Amino acid sequence: MSLWNAAEAAAATHGEACGDWKATGVSIDTRTLQAGDLFVALTDQRDGHDFVAQALKKGAAAALVSRVPEDVAPDAPLLIVPDVLHALEDLGRAARQRMGGRVIAITGSVGKTSTKDMARTALTGQGRIHAAEASYNNHWGVPLTLARMPADTDFAIIEIGMNHPGEIAPLSCMARPHVAMITTVAAAHLEAFGAIEGIAREKGAIFQGLQAIGTAILPEDLPVTGILRDCADAAGAVVVGFGRDGMARLIMARPMEGRLKCRARIAGEMVEFTLQTTGAHFAMNAVGVLAALAAAGADVKQAAARLGDWQPPKGRGALEDIGRFRLIDDAFNANPASLAAGLATLAGLEGGRRVAILGDMLELGPDEIALHRTVAQDPAMESVDLVHMAGPRMRHLYDALPLEKRGDWAADAAELAERAADLVRDGDIVLVKGSKSSRISTVVDALRNYGQTTDLKRGDDECSIG
Repeated sequence: MSLWNAAEAAAATHGEACGDWKATGVSIDTRTLQAGDLFVALTDQRDGHDFVAQALKKGAAAALVSRVPEDVAPDAPLLIVPDVLHALEDLGRAARQRMGGRVIAITGSVGKTSTKDMARTALTGQGRIHAAEASYNNHWGVPLTLARMPADTDFAIIEIGMNHPGEIAPLSCMARPHVAMITTVAAAHLEAFGAIEGIAREKGAIFQGLQAIGTAILPEDLPVTGILRDCADAAGAVVVGFGRDGMARLIMARPMEGRLKCRARIAGEMVEFTLQTTGAHFAMNAVGVLAALAAAGADVKQAAARLGDWQPPKGRGALEDIGRFRLIDDAFNANPASLAAGLATLAGLEGGRRVAILGDMLELGPDEIALHRTVAQDPAMESVDLVHMAGPRMRHLYDALPLEKRGDWAADAAELAERAADLVRDGDIVLVKGSKSSRISTVVDALRNYGQTTDLKRGDDECSIG
């Protein structure tokens, strides 16, 4: 079925269409392009115009360009516009305009992508669902997600992120959600915002895009909840708080055999659900998801039942067995709030030694040293037996920890990964977490390789102490 034809795309972008083509998808990457896609020649680190010929050869229906590349025939199927990114935004707006379903937008300092995936899974069986791929939540990811949205979509889930002030409101206004959810507000991107209050105001800007009488789903138990409520009130939204004491309330989350058995009150209904994770923060986000889906008109009990099919994506807290130890791969990103959640998950697991392997948390601004040192005082640290660390910022945590909890420290993750065989032993439960740019995921890879190819040390073997 056609997603865009030449006339529709030209009208949406005010561009000039060459040829009478029909596109079944939209792509910005020739590596993943499918036959029938409209290839969008964005310019970032490389100029997408350099790949137009390759895209057409691979079967692209047409290419969205601002000029005809030298290696492309003048009569090739093209859509020529003054600015490719602006045209992609126009396509996104046009797709949103023609779609008659309900739109849910999600942002937050932690958990945007996993919450978006959770919502998509929970909606299974309730109509045609469209959601962002991966973490497509920025100035090109949001319009790309919208441009890919079929007109007959029943529920769309749009993830919206930010790195700097002023980014969220325009993206939300483009998506025009009926429901907007904030997972949490935490110390992330402090370099750009200076204080958590600034982050809260930026996250709250998602409510500016809400449709008339839209619903704001926000965490009830934060120090900055008042700021979020002010943002929602300014947008004229119906406010639903979620948390331990919110309108949407988590009543129980009990770990059982590597899962969480949960009970919650959503829109006046008592619902039960199971999550394939032991992270209590996922249970709280699930309550927010169910509140958002209820506000969007979905069947809450059916959605709750489907939550059991959801699994945390790779690098975002999934628990897995690796040889003779268990691994929590949470290496995709980190800030103080998500690290606290990861440590709480580790502390709540029963078994052998609890070992944390931590990489630097980045973009925390002038307080980064203090924020790393403060991790030593996290209540969950009482239950953590050993902490290995990588990176110059984590050196400050190393110095703040009591001697009996200090494991290895390395200047970078690659150096720590080389010592994988000395970091764990038989029966351990291991959490690996750090900012993506710290490359702590290299330790995850090393641990997987080690755990799957060789026996672990047994008995009273000691880990090396840095």
